[in-house]
Amino acid sequence: MVSGVVSLAKTVAACLSAVREKIHTLELTYGRAKDSVRLVAVSKQQPVTKIIEAYHCGQRDFAESYVQEAQEKINALSDYAINWHFIGSIQSNKIKTIASSFHWVHSVSSFAIAQKLSKERSPALLPMNICIQVNLDREPSKTGVYIDELIPLVKETQTLPHLTVRGLMCIPKPCDASRQYHSFLRLRILRDEINNRLNCSLDTLSMGMSSDLEAAINAGSTMVRVGEAIFGKRENTA
Repeated sequence: MVSGVVSLAKTVAACLSAVREKIHTLELTYGRAKDSVRLVAVSKQQPVTKIIEAYHCGQRDFAESYVQEAQEKINALSDYAINWHFIGSIQSNKIKTIASSFHWVHSVSSFAIAQKLSKERSPALLPMNICIQVNLDREPSKTGVYIDELIPLVKETQTLPHLTVRGLMCIPKPCDASRQYHSFLRLRILRDEINNRLNCSLDTLSMGMSSDLEAAINAGSTMVRVGEAIFGKRENTA
């Protein structure tokens, strides 16, 4: 049993170190400031033991997609100073739990959802950080606000209490590296346009996963979401 735990620790530690090194190399390659890209470890369908190993390696940001699974982990790890991110689709009947359990939500796609999160967020908690999910290519299979609706949504959402609009998130459709880069660049340009037109300071671009990390960092990502490259293949724990 002890040897298994040691092996697990080495595996997670080594993988996490490799991902961090890759991010730092890409920051240098594309003229980004060191540590300007925040790593969020996607721990959905991963056991608590692996989250703890990553935590002991200095990782503090973890993301979940399934509310029930996430709640069990959050309860089990309540003594750990973890920043919990929700990156899944938001169902109305889960909003109360999301609002009370997470520090970040990356997948806000409508004012109705933002209103409900605001209503359910306790004033005793720090404001919830949110990113607006943008459906860049109007893909019917994906959630997210369309580009022509984005600025009105950000403007309206900024009026809500207990929420802080931090930035934008996207998941572009699979394509080659050049197209990936241009998709991410579109999101950065949209963020800059919002800041100029609304005189605000959105500072977060949640974009980039294992498969498109380089394109995302080149385009200006400030937050990348990486799962299996850190933890290995997922287990169905939901």
